[in-house]
Amino acid sequence: MTPLEQAAQAALHAPSVFNTQPWRWRIDGDTMELHADESRRLEITDRDGRLLLLSLGAALHHARTALAAAGWSCTVERLTGPGPVARIQLGAPVPPAPDARRLAEAIPQRRTDRRPFGSRTVTDAELTRLRLLVEANGAYLHVVPADQVPALAISAQLAGDAELGDPFYRDELREWTHRPVAAGDGVPAGTAVEPGLRRVPVRDFAPDDTPGLAVGADHDQGAAYVILFGRGDEHLDLLRGGEALSALLLAATADGLATAPLTDAVEVTWPRLLVRGLLADLGEPYVVVRLGYSASATPLPPRPRRVAADVIVNG
Repeated sequence: MTPLEQAAQAALHAPSVFNTQPWRWRIDGDTMELHADESRRLEITDRDGRLLLLSLGAALHHARTALAAAGWSCTVERLTGPGPVARIQLGAPVPPAPDARRLAEAIPQRRTDRRPFGSRTVTDAELTRLRLLVEANGAYLHVVPADQVPALAISAQLAGDAELGDPFYRDELREWTHRPVAAGDGVPAGTAVEPGLRRVPVRDFAPDDTPGLAVGADHDQGAAYVILFGRGDEHLDLLRGGEALSALLLAATADGLATAPLTDAVEVTWPRLLVRGLLADLGEPYVVVRLGYSASATPLPPRPRRVAADVIVNG
């Protein structure tokens, strides 16, 4: 297997909205192109394609992290217009980057944990490390202070109520939570969590089904909430935002944290305006992430992933 094929396989683990995995890779010699799979775009939940671009950026970061960890230099072009959204040109062998190796080791371990986190708090030093890493990858991180958490909770609740009240959203949610096992995508009810008291509500992935995970007695007491944002809301801004999201989630995983991106508060226009206000109008919110320490020793159920043959094209 070539280094680019290995990198594309590592990118199969990247996070994506509703686990749609909306990307394709085309490998030709020493060049690898990342394409959007528009057939996997969420027409209702992601009308303007913002979350699609974040997902693509996450896949791009996974791929270039895998290359750096394996001891390869590369050049990355981020593109606009029709055609690929990014192009990776493989360079010469180099010493493996220790930081990249640490993140690459976290790639198969990272999971979205929707269960409530316990009372152990995330340290300020940890949050500072994550903020600096996000900035190094082209975005910014706002750590939500305690006095802003109620406003964030209201934003998430308003967005959740609006979406669940939309029959078209519920149809789209049902489509991606009832995927055939062979598809290797979507969010099965077995990975959803029972409703329960949270500091900030989480999306109900099984409003018409029985969730597979118990909510338990914890309520995210020690959870930290961060808002990943950028200065703009254009194509390249969002792509870089997705790369920064990937870096954030992998670093948090490597540090022993549980993570859960929360996108519903930015999917509906008016709750997103409330979230933007938490940033003092310094930028555009891309995604909220809940960080903490799992209160359960029970392993999470397997996560669906597509097979390489469905995503990677050679030649």
